[in-house]
Amino acid sequence: MPVIPWKLIGAVVLVLIGAGSAWQFQDWRYGKQLAEQAQQQAETLNQLTQAAATAQQAEQDKRLALEQRLAASEQTHFRKMTDAQRDQDRLRDRLATSDLRLSVLLDATDAAKGCGVPAAAGAGGVDHAAVRARLDPAHAQRIVAITDTGDRGLIALQACQAYVREISP
Repeated sequence: MPVIPWKLIGAVVLVLIGAGSAWQFQDWRYGKQLAEQAQQQAETLNQLTQAAATAQQAEQDKRLALEQRLAASEQTHFRKMTDAQRDQDRLRDRLATSDLRLSVLLDATDAAKGCGVPAAAGAGGVDHAAVRARLDPAHAQRIVAITDTGDRGLIALQACQAYVREISP
């Protein structure tokens, strides 16, 4: 019968138990480190998400404020346009009903033209007896239409400039 080396078997069993225990200890230690690392990563991700949400809200607030300013500017522009249109309509109506007549100043020193317009000014004039000639109502209507187009263009230009000032940094 062969001799069983009990000491050797005992030593091998002790080595195996030690290795298993060391393995288990390493598993617990690394598991704890991985759990801590995962928790830190989750906290960092949560902080980044909150920062991104805060930044997004700030950008949305800035956009809303810009939209409100642009809406107010648009209302102002619309009001100016309607006021100008109303004033032009009144002027056209007064010209059409002969309630108002347009006149132009003439150069009184220009004798070469030989214009026979009287030099006396009417009552209530503001140009201190300057020589004036009345325009035909049709020509006056065309002049009013031209100035209406010019007024609209200037109002539109002011609106565009205000828009650019609002959206530029």
